[in-house]
Amino acid sequence: MIVTTTNSIEDYKIAEYRGIVTGTAVNVQKMKMTFNLQKYYAAISESVTEVKEKAFEQLKTNAEKLNANAVVGVTVDIELTTSNYVVVSITGTAVSIIKR
Repeated sequence: MIVTTTNSIEDYKIAEYRGIVTGTAVNVQKMKMTFNLQKYYAAISESVTEVKEKAFEQLKTNAEKLNANAVVGVTVDIELTTSNYVVVSITGTAVSIIKR
């Protein structure tokens, strides 16, 4: 599965647009506040990475359900809520591509 932020894929032709797909994930464990800002920001960074990976997996699964073999025009939104939860939402267009 090819996933890209661009609207086309070099050396491929979009044969069919399958629909808009999303992947959303939230960290399960609420992050704890600490007086050490370095540790706090390191924990945020680690949490964002994990949550983003889960959201991308969900995006790919949703695209596969539409019989797509690629997702183009991907956007990634990352939000840290006031309750210290990390929310990642990824949106793109599922497409079927063929080699030129």
